[in-house]
Amino acid sequence: MKTRFFTAAALAAALLLSLTNGAAYAEYPDKPVNMIIAFSAGGSSDVQARIMQKYWDKLVPQQWTFVYKPGAGGAIGFGEIAMAKKDGYTIGGINIPHLIIQAVTQKAQFKLADFDYICQVVNDPQCVVVRKDSALKSVKEMFDYAKANPGKLKVGLVGPNSGHHLMYFDVQKKVGFPVTEVFYKGAADQNVALLGGEVDVVFGNLNDVMRSLEEMCVLALAGEKRNDFLPDVPTLRDEGFDIVSDIRRAFVAPSGIPAGHLAFLRDAFKKICTNPDYLKDMKIAGQPAEYLDGEALLRHMQSLDADIKAAFAKK
Repeated sequence: MKTRFFTAAALAAALLLSLTNGAAYAEYPDKPVNMIIAFSAGGSSDVQARIMQKYWDKLVPQQWTFVYKPGAGGAIGFGEIAMAKKDGYTIGGINIPHLIIQAVTQKAQFKLADFDYICQVVNDPQCVVVRKDSALKSVKEMFDYAKANPGKLKVGLVGPNSGHHLMYFDVQKKVGFPVTEVFYKGAADQNVALLGGEVDVVFGNLNDVMRSLEEMCVLALAGEKRNDFLPDVPTLRDEGFDIVSDIRRAFVAPSGIPAGHLAFLRDAFKKICTNPDYLKDMKIAGQPAEYLDGEALLRHMQSLDADIKAAFAKK
């Protein structure tokens, strides 16, 4: 009799716990969720998040409240996400490798373990870009000219300690590239400098130059394969240079939010990222969509963290 009593009590407790957890999961979110954007309104990160918001609103009754925290190459906003309350009501966008480089080189107030990873949404390959009227017609011509004329070629970069700067290190290490580096605050400044003749070449992102292709020429992409946006443009590997570099966008929450809330967010974002209409909107906006789930994203970042520490240790 005693055994049957305890068995029934245990079943009742388990049922109560199950109902309690289920109710908590079902109720989340029961108020708007803060969406921190670490760059200026209207920039590529904001545009991408606004596209996602359109489809989030169709899935979830609670909307996002956009909070802009630009500055320091995204470090201010990334720090705001890391230090937010761990209740699942503050999430935000991050850029990779910016977040890792800042943690390694700038002693930022965050590290990889300070975030719960929801998913990756964009893989934007870097590219080598010149003006349409440039005498340089290929990356081989550019590398040959730089070696024959040390310091004469001016290369524009967003940074320092940015993803563009990291690609620049890789090119120097693998090819040799004796040029004059010129840093800018953002891609918009960099593009103006190229078109105005202040620099001869820029290392930029595909999404940043897509709107200026009438005046610019992309010599090569640093992707692992050719990109659907510019299928006729070779990769650096196609041209014989083993250089792959990209900037990715992803969404995270502060580390330690309730497991059910993280599962809800991951599921909702996956549904958005696999929606054909969302993918169509991303293509129209020139955003190279690439989904990775939270676990795969974390593995990528841990691998990149090791590479970046090695690269900057040799500076």
